[in-house]
Amino acid sequence: MASCAVEGGCPSDYLGIAIAIIAMIVLLSRFLVPFWVHKVPRSKGSGFWIPAIQVFASFNLLLSIVMSVDFLAFKKQYWWQSCYLWAVWLEGPLGFGLLLSCRIAQAFQLYNIFVKQRLPPVRSYIFLPVILFPWFAGAAFVHVKKPLNDRCHMGTHWVIPIVCLHTLYVATLVGFTWAIRHVEFRFHELRELWQGILISASSIGIWLSSFILNEIHDDISWLQVASRFLLLITASILVQVFFSISTSEPLLSQISLRKREPEEFETMGRALGIPDSGLLLQREPYPVIHPDEPLDKLLLNKRFRQSFMAFADRCLAGESVHFYDEVKELSKIPLDDPVRRIYMARHIIQKYINAGGAMEVNISHRARQEILNTDNLAHPDLFKNAVNELLHLMKMNLAKDYWSSMFFIKFKEETQLRSGGQELEQVTDCDFFPRLSSVQGYDDPFHQEHLAKGSSRNTRDLDQRIAKNSE
Repeated sequence: MASCAVEGGCPSDYLGIAIAIIAMIVLLSRFLVPFWVHKVPRSKGSGFWIPAIQVFASFNLLLSIVMSVDFLAFKKQYWWQSCYLWAVWLEGPLGFGLLLSCRIAQAFQLYNIFVKQRLPPVRSYIFLPVILFPWFAGAAFVHVKKPLNDRCHMGTHWVIPIVCLHTLYVATLVGFTWAIRHVEFRFHELRELWQGILISASSIGIWLSSFILNEIHDDISWLQVASRFLLLITASILVQVFFSISTSEPLLSQISLRKREPEEFETMGRALGIPDSGLLLQREPYPVIHPDEPLDKLLLNKRFRQSFMAFADRCLAGESVHFYDEVKELSKIPLDDPVRRIYMARHIIQKYINAGGAMEVNISHRARQEILNTDNLAHPDLFKNAVNELLHLMKMNLAKDYWSSMFFIKFKEETQLRSGGQELEQVTDCDFFPRLSSVQGYDDPFHQEHLAKGSSRNTRDLDQRIAKNSE
């Protein structure tokens, strides 16, 4: 025991390493399963990169503890076993510091979006290096002073500044979390931030205790082995708790070991509980359709909007109609419910307004900046100018082609039959299933191509039934 306590390689050491490896495997599974198994499309913003950085920081933290606290018995000493490489740089700014900074960045986003009701003034890829700067400065200072001994331990007079640095970041996270405590989040973001604070504070306490025990009771072998085992187990738990649902992409199926959520959570509108979101109800009336009718008036009817959306998707130009549809969903949320309005508005901005979004719409720079620089994400007219611009584009382009398309012919025939009191027969190859706008918003032109082929074959049958009804 005395030998392995100093040189490493005790049975408990290898048990701790095995637990840390399992923790990393579970962590990678939680990160990759949604993309490999459930085919969740990867977001381009912080919703993907912050969890990815957390995985990287978790790996650095666990590996640095194993290498710096004598878990493995090395017969020779190599340059890459330097305490300053593992205990100072990887465990500090690139490990625990990076984990805390990611959570602070997420809390900073939530504070700006739900308290200030505006988008964060600083992007995450700028905010994260700035918040990490004190860690790198501290690591550089320790590297220059070189206070570590051959067992990667430093003197007790270094404990206070090191603990103060850790506590400063936990206090910053507590400050942002306390500022958003009154917000009624719908996706457990606040609960996860408090969990991160509790675990990080507990980890600092355990690490401080382990450090003191290692320094003061260096001659007690079992205490040396037990303290470093406890240190690695605590770190393994820490990385699991810190890697939770990304607060940038709040849908529950984004980062999770669970299977895809039920169908009612396939769209942001359903996740937020917007009435009849994405559903085409039987009671929805069939409008009187005429090419001379204003397009903005026709689009108010959901049946026409779904037909027009299917045509736009077939033309690979459905972004504008999907945007209009989701803005209509936003208008169903009451003005006295700003939290849900902000959720929906932020989703629309990420999907349609941000450069490189999944379905970025073609609007002017002025209208785009007006949305991105808004000081009220819950404002009822936030997307008004963008909608007007897109309506003008649709009138000039899509609308003209729609009136001569098979989509309009079929929709007009259905309208005539319904208005005449006749129910359409259930013919499998001519049923029309309107394409719902999903959170990720991918077009499916192949389904619409099949529809167009089927429609040309069934138009004659529908005409015969219409003629028979008129007689």
